[in-house]
Parts: sequence; structure tokens; C-alpha cells
Amino acid sequence: MNVKLLRSLQVFVKVADTGNMSVAAKSLHMTVSAISQQLRKLEQDIGLSLFNRNTRNLSLTEAGGIYYRTSLELLSTAERAHREIEQLQLVPTGELKIIAPEGFGGGLLSQPLYTLTRDFPKISISLTVTDEPTDIIASGTDLLICFEPMSDSNYTTWHLATWDRLLCVAKGHPLANAELSSPEDLDPHCHIVHRHIEDYIVRGPDKREVPLPKTRLDVNSMQTMIQLTKDGIGYAVLPEPEIRHCLEDGTLVQILPQWHLPNYNVYAVTPKQESVPAKIQTAIACLQDWFSTV
Repeated sequence: MNVKLLRSLQVFVKVADTGNMSVAAKSLHMTVSAISQQLRKLEQDIGLSLFNRNTRNLSLTEAGGIYYRTSLELLSTAERAHREIEQLQLVPTGELKIIAPEGFGGGLLSQPLYTLTRDFPKISISLTVTDEPTDIIASGTDLLICFEPMSDSNYTTWHLATWDRLLCVAKGHPLANAELSSPEDLDPHCHIVHRHIEDYIVRGPDKREVPLPKTRLDVNSMQTMIQLTKDGIGYAVLPEPEIRHCLEDGTLVQILPQWHLPNYNVYAVTPKQESVPAKIQTAIACLQDWFSTV
């Protein structure tokens, strides 16, 4: 299919979805005038108006609705053909959109991304780090790194790693040098948690299981949570790979080491596809190779 026509159809669908040329232009990294020009060209080609226009919004005409449904089918067919061609080439090619937890921006992804950019020059990478829930299909994401497997049949899940969680405080915090025998001893101090992670049950040397004291401060960012802990605000359960350097340089101290926290698993999730593009297969292999050594 003609590449220019495909691009015009993508523009048309985005405008139809948003109902606003300015929003569509921002999403597509185009100017409003370029969007308008492409729409006019489509309307000239079919001889009918695709949109009802007013000062604020656009809505599809009857012809526009028919053209929209057909455009979705054509774009889906073109995307499927592109994926199959990539698979046939066996050469990782194209833009790879990755979403990862914010804590991974602290260096956990540096080595696999270095490998991908060094060894596969036909791949370009768009990385987003966020701790907020994300719809990977709606966002057009190729690969989501997360801590829970997806049971939905629309997704495929790969296990990447199993890592430890540690209970930590700053080296200057009173708990750093206190004689602690159980989690109950933490009660007078500020407990910092990540609001998108479940409450923890810790298990003692005698196999007794108890919950940590009530939350005093919750945040939506792992990097912020680590920083607040380093600043001595309170104690927190932190992912060991993300704070290993802080433990090594003494910035953070592990407390109650005889009490065990549940470890956590890291997964890669992709939209379900009949044939997985080489770029995604390569990225998952790089992540698995590196995370197995962390």
C-alpha cells in the first residue's frame, strides 16, 4: 500500500479519535496546518466531507464513519503485513516502545539498552518510565516491564527475574543503630510505602508472620520513595537491585535482616500477536540475559 496514503489514514483516524486537530497534531508531532492539508486531500480524493466542523470540535459525517471503519481495517492489515515482513527479515527493525517502572530509570536498564543500541542499529527505542498504571494497547506500547503477570488473553507475559526486597533506613536514622527484635519495634517511626504496591507480611526466624506497622507516608514514585528514605524521613521496603549501591556506600542500612520479606518477580508483557516482531524478541532476550546477572 502507498506509504503516503497510509500516513494520511493514520492522520484521519487520529483526528476522528480525538475530535480535535490540535490534539491530533500534538500526538502525531505534526503541525495543525499539515493535519488540515492531509484531511483536505482525502476529502478531495473521495469527493465527500469526512467531518462536520465547528469552532471547537470535529465529528464524523456519514461518509466519514464509513471511511473510518475502512481505514481501521486497512491500517490493521498494513501493520500485520509490516510485522510479518519484520519477522521474515529476522533483523530487529523499527521503533521499540518500552514502558518500565520509574525505579528502573536509576540504571537497571542501562546495560540492556546499551546492548540494543550497539548491536542492532536498525532499532530505535522510545522509553517511558512511570509507576502509574498504563494501558499498553491503547498507548501503542511494544513492551511493558512490570511486577505482575498478565492473565488477560490479549497479552503475552515473559518472566525476566526474581529479586529481593529489603527493609531499610538512612544511616543517620535512629533505627539504623537500634536493637530491633520484631516489626512491632518500628511502630513509633514513619513507614513510607508505594501506593501501587500491596501491603507486606514479614516472616520471622520462628516462622511467625506479622504485618508491618501502619503506613504514615505513601508516594506514587519508587525513586521518590528511595530518596525520602535516604533523607531520613522513615523506613521503607525497597527493591534490592535499585538500592544496592546505597547499601554498598552506607547511605542506606538494612534493618531486621533476620525477618524475611516476600521477593518479587519482574515480567515483560507484550500485546498478543500471531508473530512476535524480531525487535521485541531481541529486547526480551537482552533483558533476560542482563537481569539474570543482577
